[in-house]
Amino acid sequence: MLLEAFIVALVVFLTVGGQELLGFTMLGRPIVIGPLLGLLLGDIQTGLLIGAALETIFMGVINIGGASSAEPGLATALATAFAINMHAGVEVAIPIAIPLGIIGLQIKTLLYVAVVGPFAVKFDKLAENGDSQGIAKLHFGLWGLQWFIYSLIPFFAILFGSKATQRVLEQIPEVIVHGLSIAGNLLSAVGMAMLLKILWDKKVGVYYFLGFILIAYFKTPLIAVAVLALIIAIVTASRDIDLKKIKQQLTSVPTAQNASQKTAAELEVDEFFK
Repeated sequence: MLLEAFIVALVVFLTVGGQELLGFTMLGRPIVIGPLLGLLLGDIQTGLLIGAALETIFMGVINIGGASSAEPGLATALATAFAINMHAGVEVAIPIAIPLGIIGLQIKTLLYVAVVGPFAVKFDKLAENGDSQGIAKLHFGLWGLQWFIYSLIPFFAILFGSKATQRVLEQIPEVIVHGLSIAGNLLSAVGMAMLLKILWDKKVGVYYFLGFILIAYFKTPLIAVAVLALIIAIVTASRDIDLKKIKQQLTSVPTAQNASQKTAAELEVDEFFK
C-alpha cells in the first residue's frame, strides 16, 4: 500500500504540477492520468475506462481565474487508484471523483494563497535588483514546495483511506449505488453539453448530428467514426485551400486589367503630345 501511495502521489506531482510548470495543460487531464496510473498499478484497462469516462465529464470544465469549478487531476488519480484497489469500475469511480475534484480545487487555491502569495513582495524586490537567478530559484523552489504539499493529499488518502473508503462503499445500499451510477452517466452528457456550448457553430453543427446517427443508430465503432472525421477534415481543408486560391485569382484579375488600362491611357497621352 505504501508503494501504491507513493506512485499515486508521484503521478499527481509530475502531471498536475508539471502542467503548471511547463504549460502543457493536457498533462493534468483524466485521459492522461487514468491510463498512466492504470499502467503503473497493473490494471491499464480500468485506468483507460475511468480516464475516458472522467474526461467526458471534465472536458467542459475550464478553470479561469476565480471562475473555477473542479480540479480533474487529483480527482482522477484518487478515483482510479481506489477503483483498482477495490476491483471496481466506472460506476464507483465517478461518484468518488466529483467531490474530490471540487475539494481538490479548493485545496490548490488555498496553497496558492498560503505558499506562493506571501512571496510576491520578495519577487518584486528581486526584480528591482535585477536578480534573475534569484527569481528563477525562488520560482522553482516555490513550485516544488507547493506541489509536494499537494501530492501529500493523494499519498495519505491512498495510504490510510482506501480501506476506509471501501468499508463505507460496502455499507451503501445497492439502490443508492445504482442511482449514483445513473447520475454519473448523466454527468458525461453535461460535460459534452458544456463543451458544445463553447464550440457550437451552425456551419459545422451538421457533423455533430452525423456522428450521433453513426454511433446511436448504425452502431459504428469509435475508431471508424474517428477515421471518417479525419477524412472529412482533410476534404474540408483542401476545399478551403482551393477556394482561397480561386478568390486570390479573381481579385488579381481586376488589378491586372486596371494596370493595362492605365498603361493604354498613358500611351494616348504620349501620342497626343508627340
